[in-house]
Amino acid sequence: MKEITSPQNDFIKHIVTLKEKSRTRKKSGEFVVEGIRELNIALSCGYEVVSVLFYQDLFPFENLKDIDVENYKCIEVSKDVYSKIAYRDTTEGVLAVLKTKTHTLDQLALIKKNPLILIAEAPEKPGNIGALLRTADAANIDAVIIANPKTDLYNPNIVRSSVGCVFSNTIATGTTEDIISFLKDKNINIYSAILQESVNYTTQDYTKPSAIVVGTEATGLTQEWRDASKNNISIPMQGKIDSMNVSVAAGILIFEAVRQRGF
Repeated sequence: MKEITSPQNDFIKHIVTLKEKSRTRKKSGEFVVEGIRELNIALSCGYEVVSVLFYQDLFPFENLKDIDVENYKCIEVSKDVYSKIAYRDTTEGVLAVLKTKTHTLDQLALIKKNPLILIAEAPEKPGNIGALLRTADAANIDAVIIANPKTDLYNPNIVRSSVGCVFSNTIATGTTEDIISFLKDKNINIYSAILQESVNYTTQDYTKPSAIVVGTEATGLTQEWRDASKNNISIPMQGKIDSMNVSVAAGILIFEAVRQRGF
């Protein structure tokens, strides 16, 4: 088994760059995942391992048996090395470099005849994206589509905030125009979460093929979604503000659809 003790090792420098730079992740087709739960979810979802790195004092060698990875891909690292590559405040002593997957719209296969899809247009905050993916996983919906993405899916903060749900969800990305065309070609009803000229979200029938679309809190959805909607929907607000966190709103809307479907 290989061992790395120098923080100046080229592979260690590569890992640091993978964490910090989207361009490096895209160019290399690799990303970093930290934590045993997230790693095991990724492995169960078919992600390919480049290397698993562990710090013996936090993650003893015998614990590698809990990870379905060949020993030759495992690397023991020193405390100094692990301190350089770990990004969690509380860490488990293990992280891995994995191969990314592609998430193009033309690869999105919808198995069910009446799919339920969550669409988020131009989300910027990794924490919100992670929360949306956790909601999608909890509701066991058919797909999540990111329109006009502002960050790549393998940003470490998305991996962390999604608690591995970035691996367990079926995800695609594309432009708003292409996604609307995709949905219309498949006769999927579009329900856009918009305050203006909208109806109460509970009045709609989501038991048929449905896509629920949410935008950012700052700018909402673009006009294309307003025009493409079967109906614009909104959540009645009882307080002094007129909006809520996008992941909270998406959870309310998605679970209403799930309730109607009797899941």
